[in-house]
Amino acid sequence: MTLPTVVIVGRPNVGKSTLFNRIVGEQVAIVEDRPGVTRDRNETEAEWLGRHFLLVDTGGWLPDGGSSLDEKVSRQVEAAVRTADVVLFLVDAGVGLTDDDQSLANWLRRITAPVLIVANKADNERRENDRWEFMSLGIGEPIPVSALHGRRAGDLLDEVVALLPGGDRPDVDEVPMEEGPAPLWNPNDVPPPRVAIVGRPNVGKSTLFNRLVGEDRSVVHDMAGTTRDAIDTLVDTPDGPIVFVDTAGMRRRSRIDDSAEYYSMVRALRAIDGSDIALLVIDATEGVTNQDQRLAERVDAAGCPIVVMLNKWELVDDAEQRLKVAADVQRQLYFVGDAPILKISALTGKGVNKLRPVLQNAIEQYHRRVPTRDVNRVISDAQQRQPAGHGLKVMYALQGATDPPTFTLFVNRELPATYLRYLERSIREAFEFGSTPIKLRVRKRSE
Repeated sequence: MTLPTVVIVGRPNVGKSTLFNRIVGEQVAIVEDRPGVTRDRNETEAEWLGRHFLLVDTGGWLPDGGSSLDEKVSRQVEAAVRTADVVLFLVDAGVGLTDDDQSLANWLRRITAPVLIVANKADNERRENDRWEFMSLGIGEPIPVSALHGRRAGDLLDEVVALLPGGDRPDVDEVPMEEGPAPLWNPNDVPPPRVAIVGRPNVGKSTLFNRLVGEDRSVVHDMAGTTRDAIDTLVDTPDGPIVFVDTAGMRRRSRIDDSAEYYSMVRALRAIDGSDIALLVIDATEGVTNQDQRLAERVDAAGCPIVVMLNKWELVDDAEQRLKVAADVQRQLYFVGDAPILKISALTGKGVNKLRPVLQNAIEQYHRRVPTRDVNRVISDAQQRQPAGHGLKVMYALQGATDPPTFTLFVNRELPATYLRYLERSIREAFEFGSTPIKLRVRKRSE
């Protein structure tokens, strides 16, 4: 079921992300006391008194005349508002009415969705009284809140759900929690696979993300570090729904001198840990760097299959340079095994269509479960071809888990690491696991 959408808008640094986190009930969006931290649309499901809705955080809207990045952020805000069922127009009660507030109000008066003007940072009675100057915007009576402290947040949400399609102002004693639209996914259903797009700053991750989701969901700019939050988008594909996650570009920690960038990196790492597949985007014009190698190691350690995306391939027009880049991938990313390597142009879309079958194959491998009898057959054959020696033996084996495939080996004594790698390679080749990481757990007879 499609959820109604509530969009939070306002000029920079009025507390949109703080209110977003307050309503969601957790620290989803990065918050910092300076303007311009949020740039992309960040959305997640929220609930109040049994009514579920999609809550959208946006970047700071600025009138025409800002930088090219400000212009793109503002266009993202306007695109979000066009999909809204309710708009929360945030203003700063501590600062008072500004020209930018007036400009945004002039535009919001022309939209069809209902708009609630929210006077944020009303931390006390005096600040609440300061809200009345916003009546001059002609949008309605301002609702005072303190997103930071939660003051009057419940009153605001009462007004929001009353404006949702089919909604009335709720009575806490009368609305059972199970009423209202169902959440996006039934917990009994298999959740859609999550595909994280990772890489260094400015390699084209957001451009690829927008290409895959079919719209400009992420702000794309040639300035490194444009993306801050990890942005999730559910996409219906011919092979079923997939959640694509755009992440911030990751640099070495020693080069991070900005707290927002640090938290962006933390969100990106969490996105990797929570994903089923990772698309490692590499700038083909620069080749594989040490940071690309470290990122691949981090993804591999998370047990996440990797698809290597050599982006900007159209700019590598020298045949010798193309051979060098391909050789660098094989040499510096040797530890990811048979990871698929796609040569693409996210900007033009060339080669991106090859991702679909590769992605489906990787997802299938990640969730694959092998019958116990087949696992033991492969292990037995491998031991006959190459015994471990010294009386060492795997007596029994089974697959204990998926995501990634995890095999438990019951042995009579400790096996050498080299022999475990041999057994892992035997399992991988026999069941065609490709680039999917495989985990082996060893249990001795005494255990």
